[in-house]
Amino acid sequence: MALRALRSLSLAAGLMSAAACARSTSSSDAGASPENTTSTTAPSPDPRVGLRAGLMDAQEAAWNLRVVSKTPPSREFIGVTNSDLAFTGRYVIQGSYGGYQVWDIADPRKPKLKTAYVCPASQSDVSVYRNLLFVSGEGLTGRLDCGTQGVQDTVSSERLRGLRIFDISDITRPRNVGNVQTCRGSHTHSVLVDPKDTANVYVYISGAAPVRSASELAGCVSAAPTEDPNSALFRIEVIKVPVAHPEQAAIVSTPRIFNDLVAPPEHGEMPDDIVAKRKAVEEVRAAGGFIAVVDGEDEIVPPEEAAEALGQIVEARGGTGAPTAADSATLRQALPAMVQAMMGPPDTGSGPRPGPTQCHDITVYPAIGLAGGACGGYGLLIDISDPANPKRIGAVADSNFSYWHSATFNNEGTKLLFSDEWGGGSQAKCRKTDKPEWGANAIFTVENRTMQFQSYYKLPAPQTPQEVCVAHNGSLLPIPGRDVMVQAWYQGGISVFEWTDAAQPREIAFFDRGPVDSTRLASGGSWSVYWYNGVIVSSEIARGLDIFELKPSGFISQNEIDAAKSVKLDYLNTQGQPKLVWPPSFALARSYADQLERSKGLEAGRIDAVRDALSAAEKGSAAARRDALTALATELEGEAAGSADNAKVRSLAGAVRDLANQTTASR
Repeated sequence: MALRALRSLSLAAGLMSAAACARSTSSSDAGASPENTTSTTAPSPDPRVGLRAGLMDAQEAAWNLRVVSKTPPSREFIGVTNSDLAFTGRYVIQGSYGGYQVWDIADPRKPKLKTAYVCPASQSDVSVYRNLLFVSGEGLTGRLDCGTQGVQDTVSSERLRGLRIFDISDITRPRNVGNVQTCRGSHTHSVLVDPKDTANVYVYISGAAPVRSASELAGCVSAAPTEDPNSALFRIEVIKVPVAHPEQAAIVSTPRIFNDLVAPPEHGEMPDDIVAKRKAVEEVRAAGGFIAVVDGEDEIVPPEEAAEALGQIVEARGGTGAPTAADSATLRQALPAMVQAMMGPPDTGSGPRPGPTQCHDITVYPAIGLAGGACGGYGLLIDISDPANPKRIGAVADSNFSYWHSATFNNEGTKLLFSDEWGGGSQAKCRKTDKPEWGANAIFTVENRTMQFQSYYKLPAPQTPQEVCVAHNGSLLPIPGRDVMVQAWYQGGISVFEWTDAAQPREIAFFDRGPVDSTRLASGGSWSVYWYNGVIVSSEIARGLDIFELKPSGFISQNEIDAAKSVKLDYLNTQGQPKLVWPPSFALARSYADQLERSKGLEAGRIDAVRDALSAAEKGSAAARRDALTALATELEGEAAGSADNAKVRSLAGAVRDLANQTTASR
């Protein structure tokens, strides 16, 4: 059983069904104060506090974001947990525990459902490349044929735990063209497109489930590597997928990137959580569930993990069918030894306990040859210059972190942000009583391939005890010259924050809804939120698909928004982070002028003169434009050394010269 699963208190969180058809509604500035494009003061009191609860009719609050559309799930996916997102062309693919939905967002005000592909699996993490769609499967009930009846047998040739591959050449009729089974399934995966090998893609598999029986998948070993070098623990799988022949996809390596890591320092629980956990433990015990003792504390064994262990017991005695009372008794007797095998003997003389046995998520950044691994108790820096053989080159731990969940580089690769999924996505961790360092993001600088901690960032608005809230998936916004990110916080909504100054991150926009249910913890909120070709798209766990736009404010100008919208991607997998490149434009040059005005990098009069020169050049003939822009770029290059913000002046000069060169090339 997974140590992290034992550590995380499993709380029942059911979804309320909504009889909603697959249509979208557009809204503008729900709950927002009147637009102010110069203010840098957050609204006070914070409008996110005290929002009315509801599934499809919860009260909303927004600041510096415009709600473009809100689209309920399609009929087959009502009441099913929505998960991650991938993008290709005009489409967004939304994973779900019931399969995946494909939405056409060419008009983001009115997303259109193109495909509702029913294929139950936990958790259907999705990625795309060209005509291929990759979907993760980890749970015990996922079937190779995508059937909804599940898998009842403890050992079955019908079970899918690993990676599904679909051909989406016709996106309205996906075809399953390959599957790769793995010993622990695929909780998440990351698609690495190697610039040196365009004929293949590499998929890094992060599996967090118990190791499946060797009777179901040959070669699966659950023993520790010290006992069996073929152990499925302490490793990831690398799958090589020939793009022209995806049916030939196969595991090509199993790198042990966790070797030699020891158990990281941990923090305790908040007092309220300790009381709640004890109550839950007693309820599970009274109901006949399974309790394991970890570090002297009772921990609930999640039902799926108990079912996996019971299945192995049934198999070991040569039985079939459902586990018996005797099998349950055998598992209870075996639990102490199973925990000890994972954690090591309690005697300190035996050495420190081993560290994590898997990653939760890996973000690959091929343009810089590095990846960030969020791996349970550690944040890893990984060399991916050889895609089939990634190597750990750095590791950081933090006692304030509970579960390293995901990673994001800044565009230059000089910073790396890790999120902490404290509570495992099933608990309220943004309450007034929760420490700001717990369940937050940790921001590091990266220099000479070494990570140095700088600060934490956590959602600044307290949420209720009825709202599941934790740091989750997000992406960079392509604001030139700055590090700005949008991030999902489950029922904490979405938060846009800047971390250009890694030591002082600050929130600059948000959107939030009230709780799904005001009386209990219930599943809902933003699972992931990403920027894609001018809009911000959120996968709402219970409510469907949300799309937003940035509004100009004292933090972000309209020029910066226009420059961000000039970045067009053919596809996007956020865990396969792309290098953002801005095409030459007057909006880009004006963005840098706006930033220099904020930083006072040039005198106000000079900023005005630059803006006037850009306006005059834009209106001139091609030859006049080229000459004016070339002259302005030369002037700025000469002024950079004496500026209070010389790097930004050089960026402005470069943007102006690129515009001049573009004018020359287009003649």
